[in-house]
Amino acid sequence: MVKFYDSVDDSLLKFAVIFAMYDGKYIFCKHKQRNTLEIPGGHREENETIDDTAKRELYEETGAVDFEIEPVGVYSVTEKGNFNGAETFGMLYYANIRSFETELHSEIEKIIITDKVPENWTYPTIQPDIFEYINEMRWKYDKNQKA
Repeated sequence: MVKFYDSVDDSLLKFAVIFAMYDGKYIFCKHKQRNTLEIPGGHREENETIDDTAKRELYEETGAVDFEIEPVGVYSVTEKGNFNGAETFGMLYYANIRSFETELHSEIEKIIITDKVPENWTYPTIQPDIFEYINEMRWKYDKNQKA
């Protein structure tokens, strides 16, 4: 189950997930070892701020080198088979990417830039909810849109 919060204590934030856009289209990642798509993001490293996690993961998973990124809010996931059923927290971000490196240097095989929502999510009980939540709010963060 996915829940959304305005904020939680920083020490609880273990993940950063980035709703990334390029030229008005969504960006999804395809991991080298999977046949599914996912929203860019990943685990927070020791002594790393959650904002730095988001920037690092966005670069590692998409190759983004020129971008604007803003926090949107907090999400949590509670699943029996995940972290012993404990509620885990992450920060959601919105990024507008202007340019990419020419190749990826991580476990990501390729990025998909599209105006369509994936049918084959890597985390189908989590990512569609996150995508829908941020997509509904994106006009607040998209510098190219007028509210």
